[in-house]
Amino acid sequence: MTADDLSAPLGQQPAPRRRKLPKVVPYIVAGALAAFLGAFVLWAVLSDEPFGGEPMVAVAIDTHAADSAKTAGAPGAPVAAAASAHPQRYDGPAPQSPPPSEKTRTVTIIDGKTGARQEVVIPAAGNGAGTTHDSSPDQKSPDQKFVENTSHGPIPKIAADGVRPAEAFARPVKPLPGKPDAPRIALIVGGLGISASATADVIAKLPGPVTLAFMPYAADVGRLVSGARGAGHEILLQVPMEPFDYPDNDPGPQTLLTSLTPEQNLDRLYWLMSRFQGYVGIVGAMGARFTASEQSFAPILRETAKRGLIFVDDGINPRSVAGRIAGANNLPFAKAEVVVDEVPTPGEIDHALGRLEMAAREHGSAVGISSALPVSIEHIGKWAKGAESRGVLLVPISAVALKAKQS
Repeated sequence: MTADDLSAPLGQQPAPRRRKLPKVVPYIVAGALAAFLGAFVLWAVLSDEPFGGEPMVAVAIDTHAADSAKTAGAPGAPVAAAASAHPQRYDGPAPQSPPPSEKTRTVTIIDGKTGARQEVVIPAAGNGAGTTHDSSPDQKSPDQKFVENTSHGPIPKIAADGVRPAEAFARPVKPLPGKPDAPRIALIVGGLGISASATADVIAKLPGPVTLAFMPYAADVGRLVSGARGAGHEILLQVPMEPFDYPDNDPGPQTLLTSLTPEQNLDRLYWLMSRFQGYVGIVGAMGARFTASEQSFAPILRETAKRGLIFVDDGINPRSVAGRIAGANNLPFAKAEVVVDEVPTPGEIDHALGRLEMAAREHGSAVGISSALPVSIEHIGKWAKGAESRGVLLVPISAVALKAKQS
C-alpha cells in the first residue's frame, strides 16, 4: 500500500496513471514533416512540368499538314499557329469564314428613342439572298431597262422611253360584261414572304386580282415573288417604317427612322428595294411615327416617284402626310379605307368586307388591306368568289391608284 492509497477517499478506486511519451517523439514527428515538405518543394522547383496538376489530353498532330497549310497561306494557318502557342488550352471552336455563297453584312439599327445602336447580321446584297438570282426567268430578269444597279443590288427605275415600273408590271383589268362602270375594289394582303408555306397557301387560295405585299427579309423572297407574279398577282414591296413605340415594336432590319438623316434613310430604302424586283409600288409596314413626319417621309416619297412606283398608305395612321406629299410630287397614290382583319374573327372580317363593298359603291372604288392570317385568307377567298355576281369588280392596286402626271 502506498501513500496515495491511504489518502484516497473510501469506496473509490484511485485513477489510473497516464504514461508519458518520451520527450523525443514530438521532435521526430516534426522532423519527418519538415523533410517531406522540403522534398516536395525541391521537386516542384526542379521538375520541368509547368502544367503539373492540370487535366491533360494527348493528341497526335500531323506536322506536315500544318506546315503545308502555313506555307500555302491557307485559312487554317493562323488557327494552327494559335494552337501551337498554347498546345494544351482549348478556347472553343476555331473561327471560320463563311462560304462565298453565304456571305453576310452587318447593319446598324438605331433606336429612335435613345439613339442606341444595335448591330444586326443580314444577307449581303448580291449574294442571292432575297435578290432575283433564282431559277425563274420571270424573276431572274424582269426587264433590265427597269433596273438600276447600285451597291446594294438592282433597284427599280423609269425606263429610257419613260415607261414606269408601275405600268410595266401592272396586270390588265377585265371589265364586267355589260358593266364598264362597276365599282372597283383593290384588296391587298400583306406580310408575305416570311413563311414560304403561308405564302404558297395565299397564292393558291386567292384570285389573281388580289395584290400581294412582300416583306424583304426572306432568303428566297425572289422565288416567292416570282411564283406570285406567275399566278397573276401584282406585287408591292413592304417597307418597314418606324412606329410610335419603336423599338419595343420593331418592324425589322433597315427600318426607316425619324432619327436618321434623309441620306441614311434613302440608303436603307435602296437596300430594301434591292431584295426583289417586279413590284408596282411600295406600302409601309407599321410606320405611324415615320408617316407623320413630313421631314423624314417626304424624301422617301419623292424617291418613290422618281423610281416610277406607286405608294399605298395602309390607312392605319390618321396623321399620315402621305396623300399631301404624293400630290405635290406627282406620285401615283392609293389609301386603304378598310383594314379587313383589324379584329381577326370570322364575323368581323365579313363585316369589314361588307363595309369595303359599300365604300366602293359610294365612291366608285375602294382599297382594303389585310394580313395573311388563315382566317382572313379563308373569308377573303369566299368573298372574292361572289364579288362579280354582286356587280363588284376586284382589281389590282394599280387600277385604282391616282395616276401621276406624265413628265
